Amino acid sequence: MSSFQNSSGKDTEIITQFEKNYQEIQLAINSAAACAGRDPDEVLLVAVSKAVGIPEIETAIKAGISDFGENRTHSLREKQNLLPSKRWHYIGHIQTNKLKDLVGRAHLIHSVASLRALNAISRLAEQQEINQKILIEVNVSGEESKDGLAPSELPNFLEAASTTQNIEVKGFMTMAPLLESAEDKTARQCFAALRELRDNLVPIFAGAENISLNELSMGMSGDFSDAIQEGATIVRIGRRLWS
Repeated sequence: MSSFQNSSGKDTEIITQFEKNYQEIQLAINSAAACAGRDPDEVLLVAVSKAVGIPEIETAIKAGISDFGENRTHSLREKQNLLPSKRWHYIGHIQTNKLKDLVGRAHLIHSVASLRALNAISRLAEQQEINQKILIEVNVSGEESKDGLAPSELPNFLEAASTTQNIEVKGFMTMAPLLESAEDKTARQCFAALRELRDNLVPIFAGAENISLNELSMGMSGDFSDAIQEGATIVRIGRRLWS
């Protein structure tokens, strides 16, 4: 937020479009959390920065944002090199031959959906002597156009992950169908289904040291309020923040 002096010599604040958007999003997060009886501090805003450059990201950092999401490996690598103190999230489709640019750079990889990717991340993390935090992507809606495991595949996948070295499974991620109208409840039903799925799996894997399932990454610009009311701990917002 910047300021200028008006004719009376007093400073007058100038609200930029980004600051206005960010304030509105924070208010919406607070409202959605209140509706669900939750603490808004339980919800992490990841600013999806795939369509903006470093100057815009630096503006967001000045506003207080520390977490950014990218869906291309080369973009995450380049931006993380320039701003290494921030937390970078990978939210795109995983290509195993490009994981070397993600493991050790990404604070959290949101989109693990195959044993091949899981094992490749494990090998790279072992080479770096680190534990890589991941989320498992779940295709709750069943849409063929979306990546992710089917809900029925999750128990076996988690069983495999529980014995995979240098991996920490922090929870799940999903993408809901686009809303057709303000009255469309499909997205909210999708978010509720993922939360219920997580809640059912937590006691089964409570003894696995590398599986916690505390995080639910769900909700984007058009549906994050519904996601928060259904238990989202991470919302991924791009268009509504930068437009």
